[in-house]
Amino acid sequence: MFSKFTSILQHAVEALAPSLPLQEDFVYHWKAITHYYIETSDDKAPVTDTNIPSHLEQMLDILTQEERERESGETGPCMEYLLHHKILETLYTLGKADCPPGMKQQVLSFYTKLLGRIRQPLLPHINVHRPVQKLVRLCGEVLAAPTENEEIQFLCTVCAKLKQDPYLVNFFLENKNKKLDAAKDGGADLVKEDPSSPDTGQHQNQNPSLVTSALKETAACRAISPGEASPSSVHTTLPNNDNYNLVSSLLNLTKSPDGRIVVKACEGLMLIVSLPEPAAAKCLTENTELSQLLTDRLAQFYRALPQSMDPLDIETVESVNWGLDVYNLKEDAAAFAGKRALISFLSWLDYCDQLIKEAQKTAAAVLAQAVRERFFVAVMEPQLMQTSEVGILTSTALLNRIIRQVTSEALLQETVYFLLGEETGPETPAGITQHPLRHRLIEHCDHLSDEISIMTLRLFEHLLQKPCQHILQNLVLRCLEDRNYTENKQPEEREEREHMENGQPHDAVDLEEDPLFSDLSPDNRLSSPDWLSCSPPPSTEHTKPDGKTEVHKIVNSFLCLVPDEAKSSYQVEGTGYDTYLRDAHRQFRDYCGVCQRWDWRSSPKPFEKCNLDSPFFEGHFLKVLFDRMGRILDQPYDVNLQVTSVLSKLSLLPHAHLHEYLLDPYINLAPGCRSLFSVIVRVVGDLMLRTHRIPDFTPKLLLVRKRLLGLEPEGMSVDHVTLLEGVIVLEEFCKELAAIAFVKFHASASTSP
Repeated sequence: MFSKFTSILQHAVEALAPSLPLQEDFVYHWKAITHYYIETSDDKAPVTDTNIPSHLEQMLDILTQEERERESGETGPCMEYLLHHKILETLYTLGKADCPPGMKQQVLSFYTKLLGRIRQPLLPHINVHRPVQKLVRLCGEVLAAPTENEEIQFLCTVCAKLKQDPYLVNFFLENKNKKLDAAKDGGADLVKEDPSSPDTGQHQNQNPSLVTSALKETAACRAISPGEASPSSVHTTLPNNDNYNLVSSLLNLTKSPDGRIVVKACEGLMLIVSLPEPAAAKCLTENTELSQLLTDRLAQFYRALPQSMDPLDIETVESVNWGLDVYNLKEDAAAFAGKRALISFLSWLDYCDQLIKEAQKTAAAVLAQAVRERFFVAVMEPQLMQTSEVGILTSTALLNRIIRQVTSEALLQETVYFLLGEETGPETPAGITQHPLRHRLIEHCDHLSDEISIMTLRLFEHLLQKPCQHILQNLVLRCLEDRNYTENKQPEEREEREHMENGQPHDAVDLEEDPLFSDLSPDNRLSSPDWLSCSPPPSTEHTKPDGKTEVHKIVNSFLCLVPDEAKSSYQVEGTGYDTYLRDAHRQFRDYCGVCQRWDWRSSPKPFEKCNLDSPFFEGHFLKVLFDRMGRILDQPYDVNLQVTSVLSKLSLLPHAHLHEYLLDPYINLAPGCRSLFSVIVRVVGDLMLRTHRIPDFTPKLLLVRKRLLGLEPEGMSVDHVTLLEGVIVLEEFCKELAAIAFVKFHASASTSP
């Protein structure tokens, strides 16, 4: 009580006294602090019961006023005094000793305000960055310490200063084996320290006489020796780049039980990793525990998830941004089991992604690789490779969500390498098991469980939309590089091969010879091959230079694939071809934006440069998709929607070979090869044989379509509903492919010279 009264009285005296020159006023406040330590015998009273906080605040105000009154960048006498007399060193000692109790908070606050308020660069001064460096090491020593808030404010201020001038980070890279020399420190820190040794945090037990001795020595105001640099000079000798205590302190504070402290520490780390200095990036990845923190916490949050979760919950849980993880436990529990754990995992994943996105390039690569090795491979891969259907479904849904959420280039690349491997050379049937996880995931696209098939197909659909060239190269393009799916014969050879006795085109399905239809009697076969006319005979017209006939014929080829008796969309409003044109235009524009920097060829590779003699393998991925497409009449509606969705995404890609292979009905397929068009032709052949066995086929088809669109209520069950739904998907898919072909042609025509 007495000290508080003294403080009030002192303020009154100061208010009435004539104002002193700034330097005298500054020295007066500093000496008032030092006299407290020299004269007081009670070092147990808290600092808030003394005048120290008031004097420190007055010193800050004076320094701020001095800078405001002087020209920009000019150091005033008060700042010179602070630097010359190593006031920050002395304050560091007092803060470390926490004498009187609470002094550490006052010192941290003083440093933070000094660095924040003063515009001129202070950190280059040796008598600033050295004590700042020491104070950094005091932060994060004790979890849930009363000084945590001041510690994180101080560290974030330092990080912000380094962001303004990244070169200064070199002053914070320390040699962990170097002992601080007390003599060089001017006696301000008489306790020799090894920065690498753990600090117990019991500074309050330090002998107060040491502090008093340090203050007396500082107060002597000794002159600068001839060999010592001027206090206002910039110190340019860099320490050895071995230790990065700024990062270590921030990492310690990310373990705080206070969520606000954790977020601020994460923000500080975000600033630090973005610094462009190579030495700092190297030290960050080699000599700190940042990688371990990121990956260990990812693994911890992932393992906390329930073993079984509804994929729909995983897919639809709200968008998550790290640092904005506000939640209500009661609401989360009412939503679905595991929602809180899922949001925590996705929040930390978002932080890892953003951190890697902001990081210096070499640091980003190392951090992303650590996530791949220590989280994806060590934690997720066993979950994805398990045999439990429930486990496969949950882990695949989580992986799908991860793929959707990752945006940083380095982390996306490592995620893709984890899933697909790094191979880019031609794929062979014998080599599809070379990367076990890739093989397993592609196999899961054709799993006995429809749920697993749909979820895995959806995963690949999201992958195909990511801005990573390796995804497309690995899954499909490496198999199409030499165009050996074509038979490049001379014109006369081709004409001879195409001329058949029955006049059918060369790629028409011969029902009598096809083993699929070998059990049919002559009476049950189609009376005429009219349905085959949907595949137009090859013509030289489709290679006209302007390409107009070509696109017209290609579009009609797809639109006419499904015979009229198997079509139902024309009887329902709003299901026309024009709807697909609008969607295809928008999607193709988006894909072009993603692929424009990949330098894909706009025209197919010349045949003379292709190795047409090597056997063609469509690749494991396309093989599974074509196999599923071939069973469209016998698969559930949702599976068919997902299969055709993936194929349409592939068809939209602006790559000449992929376009030719998936969207050109006129390519001369090599023997034993199939294309998307030929697969659909076989499906249509099967369809036309089966429709004749279903009474009232057309009315039933229309009813099923209306029910799918919600235009008819569910009523009596309809037989052959799977086949009817398959026919509807087939018709819509052919319209979609026609629209994609049309849009891609006109886009290329408008950009060609």
